[in-house]
Amino acid sequence: MIPINHKKFIDSSIKILKDDFRIVGIATGGSYITNEMDEYSDIDFIIAVDSNHYEEVMDERYKIAANLGTLLSAFTGEHVGEPRLLICLYGPELLHVDLKFVSIDNIAHRVEDPVILWERGDFVSEALKENNARFPIPSLQWIEDRFWVWIHYGATKIGRGEIFETIEFISSLRQMVIGPLILMKNGELPRGVRKIEFVAPESISLLKETIPSYSIESCIKSLKMIIQIYLELREYFITEDFIKRVQAENHSINYLNKINHVSDS
Repeated sequence: MIPINHKKFIDSSIKILKDDFRIVGIATGGSYITNEMDEYSDIDFIIAVDSNHYEEVMDERYKIAANLGTLLSAFTGEHVGEPRLLICLYGPELLHVDLKFVSIDNIAHRVEDPVILWERGDFVSEALKENNARFPIPSLQWIEDRFWVWIHYGATKIGRGEIFETIEFISSLRQMVIGPLILMKNGELPRGVRKIEFVAPESISLLKETIPSYSIESCIKSLKMIIQIYLELREYFITEDFIKRVQAENHSINYLNKINHVSDS
């Protein structure tokens, strides 16, 4: 069930937005699609705009957002590669709302099938039929080609004593490699480590060991656990045409062991 605060905001926003003739539809994604929205959820609006008025609407995004409620702060989503996105915080009862303004000509290019909350005629429904939703799925080969280079990179940071950098880098490996593979193994989309505690509780004890404390020894141990988990997951997903980067693997692991030996001496 949709939380009351979320539902009130969604309903009032639809009433306001549909009065703007330039807007031809409103949809939502995320946890709303799977009926898993709770009090901690964001609202992910997709606002479909008439292509003839798209630039005009984009210039007025902050004004449009401010009309939907008490807007405490808002900023655009270039940092996540989505400049069309306006990330908003409303109050006084805090609510995170993402407003993605999309030209109706481009709305068919999507990673998930949103729920249409309102549309002018059947503009959005028809536009979505032009293409299927495609969530970006990393291939195991894509990961393998990069993984051992990343391991060497992490080892060099440990060797130099850049512990904070190493901690952040190990986190990125968990986010880009380990988490997505675990989620896919459990039949989920590779959304980093999102809800991994609920999807794959059997993996949590090992994942905890990939979280280093501020020490060279802990970083080495965590990076080695990243390698161990990856090798196990690699065997699970491996296919006949898969190419193991054996030399890169061996040399990178040897380099990490060398760093480990130096730190012990």
